[in-house]
Amino acid sequence: MATQASIAIPSVKDETAQALELLGIARGRYDLVPLDGVRKVVAKRLTEAARDIPHFPLVVHLAAQPLLDARAAYDPQEAGKVSVNDLLIAAVARALVAVPEVNASFTEHGLVRHHHADVAVAVAIPGGLITPIVREAETKSVRQIAIEVRDLADRAKRKRLKPDEYNGGSFCVSNLGMFGVSSFGSILNPPHGAILSVGAVEERVVAIDGAPGVAKMMTVTLTCDHRVIDGATGARWLQALAAAVADASSLS
Repeated sequence: MATQASIAIPSVKDETAQALELLGIARGRYDLVPLDGVRKVVAKRLTEAARDIPHFPLVVHLAAQPLLDARAAYDPQEAGKVSVNDLLIAAVARALVAVPEVNASFTEHGLVRHHHADVAVAVAIPGGLITPIVREAETKSVRQIAIEVRDLADRAKRKRLKPDEYNGGSFCVSNLGMFGVSSFGSILNPPHGAILSVGAVEERVVAIDGAPGVAKMMTVTLTCDHRVIDGATGARWLQALAAAVADASSLS
C-alpha cells in the first residue's frame, strides 16, 4: 500500500495540461495565457447573452458621403478632432430620440424606457473589450462627443475608467470599419436593447438616377433583443438613423 508521501499528486499545471489533452491539444505545442479579470467577465457575459437572449439582425446600406462631408467641415488641427464614428454616435442618439422604443432594456421587473441616449462605444483593450458610455449623447455636440470618446478610449486602454463609466448604458455602437471589415454582426451586451455594428466606408457600384454609378457606402447591422424590439420597430429606427446620416451636416 502506498504511503501518502509516495503518492504523486498532479500539480495544477499538470491537471490543466491533461484537460487540454482531452481537447486534442498536445503538450509542448502551445503557450497558455491565463484569463485576466476583464476577459473572464466578458466571456461570461457574452456567453450568457448569446445563449439566453433571443436576438435578430437587421442590415442596411447607407450612403456615407454626408458623413464624410460633415467631418471635412471640422478643422482637423483643433482639439477634439471629429471622426466618422463620432458623427455616427450623434446620429444614433438622434435616432434613439426619434424612436424611443429602441432606447430600452429588458429586465425581469419590466421594460426599462431610458430617458436619455446613453450610448456605449466598444473599445478594444489588452485582454478583452470594454464599452465606455457617452452619457446623454442627445444633449451633446459632435465635438463634445469626439472629445469624450477619445478620453474614454484612452483611459479604457490604460484601465483608468470608473465603474459608472462603463456599467449600464442603453445602446451600443461597435465599429470595425477602420480595420477594413465590410459588415458584421455583434453579440448583445446587456442591459443594452440593441447594438449597431458599423462596417467600412467603401466605394461600391450603386444605382444613381436609374443608372450604374460609384458611391461611398457603408453597411450597418442592428442586432436587436427581440424581448424589447420587434422587426418593424427596429426597421423604423434604422430609417431614423438613415435620415440622420443623410442630414449629417445638421448634427451639431
